[in-house]
Amino acid sequence: MSFFGLDCLGKKERELERKLQANDREYNLSFKYATNAIKTSKYNLFTFLPLNLFEQLQRIANAYFLFLLVLQVIPQISSLSWFTTVVPLVLVLSVTAAKDATDDINRYKSDNQVNNRKVQVLIDRKLRSEKWMDVQVGDIIKLENNQFVTADLLLLSSSEPLNLVYIETAELDGETNLKVRQALPVTGDLEDNIERLADFNGAVACEPPNNRLDRFAGTLSYGGQKYSLDNEKILLRGCTLRNTKWCFGLVLFGGPETKLMQNCGKSTFKRTTIDRLMNVLVLSIFGFLALMCTVLAIGNGFWEINEGSEFMVFLPRQDDNSSFLSAFLTFWSYVIILNTVVPISLYVSVEFIRLGNSFYIDWDRKMYHAHSNTPAEARTTTLNEELGQIKYVFSDKTGTLTQNIMTFKKCSINGKSYGDVYDYSGQRTEITEHTEVVDFSFNPLADLRFTFHDHALVETVKLENPEAHAFFRLLALCHTVMAEDKEEGELLYQAQSPDEGALVTAARNFGFVFQSRTPASVSIVEMGKRRSYELLAILDFNNVRKRMSVIVRSPEGKLSLYCKGADTIIYERLHPSCSKLMEVTTDHLDEFAGEGLRTLALAYRDLDEEYFRQWKQRHHEVSVSLDNREDRLDLLYEEIEKDLMLLGATAIEDKLQDGVPQTIEQLSKADIKIWVLTGDKQETAENIGYSCNLLREEMNEVFIISGNTPDDVRQELRNAQTTMKPEGADGTFFLQGGILGNSSKVVEDEMVNGEYGLVINGPSLAYALEPGMELEFLRTACMSKAVICCRVTPLQKAQVVELVKKYKQAVTLAIGDGANDVSMIKAAHIGVGISGQEGMQAVLSSDYSIAQFRFLQRLLLVHGRWSYLRMCKFLRYFFYKNFTFTFVHFWYAFFCGYSAQTVYDEWFITLYNLVYTALPVLGMSLFEQDVNDVWSFQHPQLYVPGQLNVYFSKKAFFKCALHSCYSSMVLFFIPYAAMHDTVRNDGKDVADYQSFAVLAQTCLLFAVTIQLALDMTYWTAVNAGFVLGSLAMYFAVTFAMYSNGMFLIMPSTFPFIGTARNSLNQPNIWLTILLTSVLCVLPVVAYRFLLLQVSPTINDKVMFKARQAKAMPPPPTRRARIRRTSSRRSGYAFSHAQGYGDLVTSGNFLRRPAAARSSGFTHTGRTTGFSPMGRSAGYSPSGRPQNVRFQDVEATSLQMYRTIKDPSL
Repeated sequence: MSFFGLDCLGKKERELERKLQANDREYNLSFKYATNAIKTSKYNLFTFLPLNLFEQLQRIANAYFLFLLVLQVIPQISSLSWFTTVVPLVLVLSVTAAKDATDDINRYKSDNQVNNRKVQVLIDRKLRSEKWMDVQVGDIIKLENNQFVTADLLLLSSSEPLNLVYIETAELDGETNLKVRQALPVTGDLEDNIERLADFNGAVACEPPNNRLDRFAGTLSYGGQKYSLDNEKILLRGCTLRNTKWCFGLVLFGGPETKLMQNCGKSTFKRTTIDRLMNVLVLSIFGFLALMCTVLAIGNGFWEINEGSEFMVFLPRQDDNSSFLSAFLTFWSYVIILNTVVPISLYVSVEFIRLGNSFYIDWDRKMYHAHSNTPAEARTTTLNEELGQIKYVFSDKTGTLTQNIMTFKKCSINGKSYGDVYDYSGQRTEITEHTEVVDFSFNPLADLRFTFHDHALVETVKLENPEAHAFFRLLALCHTVMAEDKEEGELLYQAQSPDEGALVTAARNFGFVFQSRTPASVSIVEMGKRRSYELLAILDFNNVRKRMSVIVRSPEGKLSLYCKGADTIIYERLHPSCSKLMEVTTDHLDEFAGEGLRTLALAYRDLDEEYFRQWKQRHHEVSVSLDNREDRLDLLYEEIEKDLMLLGATAIEDKLQDGVPQTIEQLSKADIKIWVLTGDKQETAENIGYSCNLLREEMNEVFIISGNTPDDVRQELRNAQTTMKPEGADGTFFLQGGILGNSSKVVEDEMVNGEYGLVINGPSLAYALEPGMELEFLRTACMSKAVICCRVTPLQKAQVVELVKKYKQAVTLAIGDGANDVSMIKAAHIGVGISGQEGMQAVLSSDYSIAQFRFLQRLLLVHGRWSYLRMCKFLRYFFYKNFTFTFVHFWYAFFCGYSAQTVYDEWFITLYNLVYTALPVLGMSLFEQDVNDVWSFQHPQLYVPGQLNVYFSKKAFFKCALHSCYSSMVLFFIPYAAMHDTVRNDGKDVADYQSFAVLAQTCLLFAVTIQLALDMTYWTAVNAGFVLGSLAMYFAVTFAMYSNGMFLIMPSTFPFIGTARNSLNQPNIWLTILLTSVLCVLPVVAYRFLLLQVSPTINDKVMFKARQAKAMPPPPTRRARIRRTSSRRSGYAFSHAQGYGDLVTSGNFLRRPAAARSSGFTHTGRTTGFSPMGRSAGYSPSGRPQNVRFQDVEATSLQMYRTIKDPSL
């Protein structure tokens, strides 16, 4: 553990192999392995002040103001008081430090909460309750059901038969289905006998700490024997123990060395693109400031030599100083006077603006999720404007795009489609929350949370249609689901795949209730009658077969094979007599797939007893052989899975979160590229890609990168490039430069003909991210319209984000909801956490949190765009008003002997940024809108200028400086000429320094205020009050400070006695003010008018339309449900893992014999449920029905706002 944060190695020397001895702390401590304590906070009590100051002084302006403070305490140089700099500097540093301290205290509390969890540790031959942070490598610990795994453990023994444990890995890979781990038989014999466990002295030699979640290599030496260890015997920190009463484990890695923490990215200090640009601009301004001061210092030197001698008579030099020393001191005096080119109030104002825009996000009711009572939250206040510049969005899938809830939507049985609802005229109607649901009260064992709308299917089942009964009988028998009867009588389904759970639950509601299984039988209730089928074989699923079969014997002695799988696979094995039924079913499958549903085909075959006996004998022989077992088994399966009779097909919806397809559509129109990075299998990710419109059938091609060697991956990437851009596959694709002009390689955006998708799996991605191939991968991915990376580890997610950050001139955003997304969220410029069902880890590490993915479009297209627009307008105006203010000093220097005399009254200099111009610009920066949120949604193209840095860039800054230079010349030379040799109406002279100062500062204030009014497009009562109030405040304060009374109280502080009333009552003074204001504004108005006529921007066009429509949008139109017309269909149970069938038939899966149940329909009050992880079969863990629409849940933005395509835009 490092002092400031996580240090993954934790030692000076790199560990090559881990060695440890069970129950021997003294031996293990000699290696100085990390303890189990974690630390994600950045500071502690002693390091906070120096570290935080160091971070803040990385902002060049803060360092500059510290330097100014040092200058101002030197009396020979300073003409301003030291406190004018120290007070605002301390204020800025203190506010930022307080905010950083609050954030870090929250991280510290989170660490403390985890570190102080309790676990039972075997110490001195007794189980003691210890804190997680005190657990050491080599300790043996006891875990109980539903406990988090404390550290990375070697599983020793468990309460389940054959030492199996069931774990949930949602925090590691986002998957919610249960996984199985099994201990070695030699350690399983230890059971829960404390004496034997205390005597266990096994020695483990294994790999050093690393971030590979899917691999583990090691050996256990015990009792004179060596045993091989792999990933199937390891429990990783971050997992949760499920359905296992207890287990014991040996700690291998603790704290920062666990695989979970190795996959966590470091907390970084995030700065926006504008912040980084500001650093460069401030450096440029400092250079320009030094140039101006040098020019004026040289001028002072020449003036002292040529003119200064004439003043020696009545103003002798102190200590007989030379002209060189005078010039040197003048240089530093002008550094202080001209420092207003970068006033510290700029940074105070920026923090206020960011804070205000953060509150808008927190208060936005349209981003409030009523169902979960979750508002949006800006967890940081420093990144708001970056939300308006996002080019790449990296999204998790499970829990972010989807709810991970599978629902049985439709089916086709014997050529008839079920699931749609028709009106009395026979027209299909859309299913809404008001559509009547099927009444399953005839079935006391039905799952009350399951909903279906087509009454025809229930009637078909009730009429004892043989095909319908065979259909649901297959669903009740052909699966690997486990049934558990809870104490309160609740039937709970544990499924490895949510798909399977949804199908078994559907069969259950339609009268075919799966109740229990043993290694040799499956018990179901068929329309109220309990029947037990002998389970003879499970022909398991794998990615090549894409199907699963069971062979059962009915109570009547009939042998049958039931098969379900991908339709293309099933069709190849059908009996020729099914050809006509196959055609009809294919039409139904096309329709289901067109709606984005996941489809399966179902078929069966009756078997001959003698044939099966011979087949079973051959199957047994192959199963126990070691030679080419898998291939020989596949051939046996192929032999028996033929001449099948088609029953029909199912259609399951992998329930997307509300508004996901529409949100992705909107973000795509805003030219935001979306990459999905998921731990799920390839086919699952592909299906979701099609469901949410990320991948579309209209695409020219979707490339699948699945090479197993670096050469294969490179070739597949190059083939994809050649297909997308034949003429430039090997061309140069670099631009020199960086985001801020730093010298670095930037992969340019390339135009391709057509639209393409890219899908790459985890092993291939590992090769693609290697230094020699990463640019090939990035180039291919950037040429694609959509990118999906599957089976990726948390660290790979972060590596993909870092790759895009490194080689693309673009701002990135990562969004996720689980602990496996934390590293990606930390790596991106902006991290967004979804407060979903996988805990709060992602939210705690994020910069912004929302309840649903659909709110992302409002966060970016409305809040992000407005924040960026406001910040850019603020910066342009702020630099304009301060450059203009400062340049007047520069011109005045040529007329005052380069004496560092200020052109304005010292009080005006103090109050200019603090009072006179502060509120109007803050008002604009907090309330400005070019168009309202409705028009922002209707025209997502408004977002594009932010991605291109159009509103504030080096070019925009240079224009602002030129504009300020022109205005300052007008504001100095016009009043100077107007007052030269001028007298009042009564003949008295007004051409004195004080009168000129009042006139110059009044002209300046009017000019910058009018410029602000021109910049502002959205006027409110508050804005108008700020603008008029500031002018009124100027005159009130000026007349008060220049009054006789103030002079009499403090003559040296208020020397401008009577100047205001003496000057501002003259008509020629007001004519001068009017003339300067007109001359300052006229070029701006003319330039903007010409630009609007010749080259209007997208904003200009939409604002014109908005004004035409009197700021009211067209009536919103309800968006029709998106239906994809597609022939693409998904395969079977993509979350399913190979080998599960073997566990079921071996009995290893079973924990205890299922309790016998009555099969009658007389039971009442039984509550039933299915939960592979608490989320499948169409309902949530909270028990709320998922298909019920809540009246108080707001519509999605895309339901409220229909995108209108305007040809003129």
